Amino acid sequence: MRRRLSEIHPIVYKTRIRQKRLFRRLDDITRRTTFAAEKSAAELPFACHRHQSLLRRKLGDSDPQLQENKVVNLSIACPTIDGLMIRPGETFSFWRQVGQTTADKGYLEGMQLSQGRVVRGVGGGLCQLANLLYWMALHTSLAVIERHHHSFDPFPDDNRVLPFGSGAGVFYNYIDLRFFNPTRSTFQIKLWITDDHLKGSILSDIEPIYSYHIFEKGHRFLVKNGKNFRENEIWRNVVDRRSGETEREELIVANFSEVLYDPPNVPAA
Repeated sequence: MRRRLSEIHPIVYKTRIRQKRLFRRLDDITRRTTFAAEKSAAELPFACHRHQSLLRRKLGDSDPQLQENKVVNLSIACPTIDGLMIRPGETFSFWRQVGQTTADKGYLEGMQLSQGRVVRGVGGGLCQLANLLYWMALHTSLAVIERHHHSFDPFPDDNRVLPFGSGAGVFYNYIDLRFFNPTRSTFQIKLWITDDHLKGSILSDIEPIYSYHIFEKGHRFLVKNGKNFRENEIWRNVVDRRSGETEREELIVANFSEVLYDPPNVPAA
């Protein structure tokens, strides 16, 4: 497979990043999107969903210090989103809230996934925050309008709780996580960090009518053209809270990613 020039030459790569960031800014201006911006310390009364994830995990043979740096980065990023209100007709954007992650703001080198490789980068590790937000949003009536998934799987599972491929990749500012509020409810995001966990909840001013169950189908490893891959589908059941009946089953996303480690029991495609 031929590699793009931007994948070979670092100057071309950096220029391409600047170009994409400019295009994103211009696109937001021309679309006139109404972004959520107001924050409130007062919490809305109804909980839609709560979730938490471990701050420190064993990821292959990666440097444990990067995990500690990630905790610092998360502690800087979380307050930029905590308390955010998403009113009817508004759009949440991860990067419009967090902003560019720079050393001047206190961000440290963390782990990033870029061009099929695990690399170090200032502000690395914020995908964990994006993962949490995406997972919580799937349990609400918010409409996810932009979400990106890494095209490769870098590490074997270590006490995985959520299905493979249920996260969200982010890279300032053109690889964003966005969801739109098409309802008459106002939603609020709450985020906080304990010694061991990143925690969050999405609240609403109106009691939710539905609950949501997220699950996977068809998970498997396979070999294709001499390379290892992993695939599955993420589905969602929409359940009426009053009757307990499932109203519909929705396909959220189909994942297909190259695996960068030795997976177990891989059949040929």
